Amino acid sequence: MRPKLSSALAVLSVLLLVAVPLIFPADIANTLSRVLALALLAVSLDLLVGVSGMPSLGHAAPFGVGAYAAALVARDTTSFAPVPLLVAVVAGGLFALLTGVLMVRTKGTYFLMLTLAIAELAHVLAQRWEGLTGGTNGLYGIPSLTLAPGGEPVTLAGVRYWWILLIFLIGFAIVWWTSRSTLGRSLRGLRDNEERMASIGYSTFTLKLTVYGIAGAVAGAAGSLWVAQNRFVSPEDLGFEVSAMALLAVVVGGRGRLWGAVLGAALVTIVRDDIGASLGGRGPLLLGLVFIAAVYLLPHGFAGTSWRQLLTRRTQEDKA
Repeated sequence: MRPKLSSALAVLSVLLLVAVPLIFPADIANTLSRVLALALLAVSLDLLVGVSGMPSLGHAAPFGVGAYAAALVARDTTSFAPVPLLVAVVAGGLFALLTGVLMVRTKGTYFLMLTLAIAELAHVLAQRWEGLTGGTNGLYGIPSLTLAPGGEPVTLAGVRYWWILLIFLIGFAIVWWTSRSTLGRSLRGLRDNEERMASIGYSTFTLKLTVYGIAGAVAGAAGSLWVAQNRFVSPEDLGFEVSAMALLAVVVGGRGRLWGAVLGAALVTIVRDDIGASLGGRGPLLLGLVFIAAVYLLPHGFAGTSWRQLLTRRTQEDKA
């Protein structure tokens, strides 16, 4: 797609998102808040899967760690919005770095299964550590965020949505910039040929650990947005279902295409929470069908090469 057209669509999309609370009822703003939280998680995962070639089945772990960190700070210290957010970013990033020291030494199937194992370990730990996490009941009654120290809690869905949208846009911009920086080019080289990158002097361990930490920090931010919207967090937020939803969003949207991950997250959230609920809780079944359809009908995702080829073909026809 031509750069000017891409920029125009991006600006238009942001303006439409900003206008949502002014046009639609609170239920729509609440739904889109959940979409944006999952979308930021999916975008951070795409930095691993699509840009770096590091598929993960445990990306819910830094997401859940960030969510718990934000919830505990909001409940016990302050609900001034930037504070739980920053704590969640640090918690998610540190968790990713500490566990990544072990995981990034592996690759392929071993890396995939190790990410799943670490996430399941974190899931079980959250269930057992009742004094900190609330156990299987989770943490509830988390105060609404405030936009000033000691200020009034935010009760309007639209205002909360604007905060979540702002942080989503910042997180998306960070991942977008990272993917197009010198680091991003090195990560693509790592994805395409790790042995060659090592042979020309790159420390593949450092590259992997760096991107794993960045992705974990952004996932932690997504966790804080989840808590800001739901005011509840449980061990299930570290579970396999959340990791699978994020990975499905990346696959459906198109690996390596960040805006595709956002579209995928929107589809996954709406199918599971809205359409699935109206069909007697058959959301997981519908998500499975969506995954199968995406693999066979859109192997490169919504934002994949098939759409780019279609747009290129139409552009050439217009010029002719």
